[in-house]
This record gives sequence, C-alpha cells and structure tokens, in this order.
Amino acid sequence: MPEMKAFSLVKPTLDTPFHIDFAWWQQNDRDWRVYLRSLLCEEHRETFGDWQNGQMIDWIDPDTAEVKSVDGLQHILMSHCAHQPDFLTEHTALVEAVFRLFLVNGNSPMSSRELAERLRRPGTTILKTLAGPRVYRGLRPCCD
Repeated sequence: MPEMKAFSLVKPTLDTPFHIDFAWWQQNDRDWRVYLRSLLCEEHRETFGDWQNGQMIDWIDPDTAEVKSVDGLQHILMSHCAHQPDFLTEHTALVEAVFRLFLVNGNSPMSSRELAERLRRPGTTILKTLAGPRVYRGLRPCCD
C-alpha cells in the first residue's frame, strides 16, 4: 500500500523547496537500492554488481574540504551516471524526470518553479504532483 504523507498545516507553494528524502526510501521501499542500481550507467552496473548494500565511502566536500562518509551507490549515481546524456530526456515521465533532475543536481533543494524551468513542464502540474497526498519516489518538501 502506498505511504501517505503526514498531515501538514503548511501547504506547499510554487516556491516551496523539494528534494529526494532518502530516509523516506529506506523506511518505505525495501527495494530502493535495486531501483537506484537500475539508474546506474552501464559502466557502473558492472562495477557495482558485487557492491555491498549500504557500503560507505569517504568523500571530500569540494567547498569545505571536510571528509564525509557517504553512501557509495548514491555518490556514483549522482556524481557520474546522472550526468550521462541519456539519463534525463524530454521524454522522461514527470515523476521520473523530477527524481532524476534531483540526482543530476546533487539533490540540492529546488522549488516547483525551478523544476518547471529546468524540465520545461508546467510548475503547477509539478506542484500538484509533489504536494499531493501520495509521496512519489521520496520527493518531499525539504523542510517537512
């Protein structure tokens, strides 16, 4: 059964920032890593074939030089695979396109207005989809 969002008194607007809530994925979809693996480019599907679920890697933040422990699968997906030319196209379904754009963007929060500009889709349609009662692919307001 699809997970429903908790009731919130704050209704998202076109300027409400959204992001991929990976904690939501972990709580609601036991096969989330299978889905993420399906998004890997061909080169990394082979590399990550034997990768242990949840294996962490050290990553150096380019802005702060701080060493952080990050999920290896998410990191390679967002730093390499999401930047391949066929990862996000004009024919990609709306929810999938939004999800993939967040991966391309390093999961930096973006509003429906910003998503609309980048995807060339109506902002009101994006907002209605993301702010509805159903959570699609962990796409949620970032301050929820």
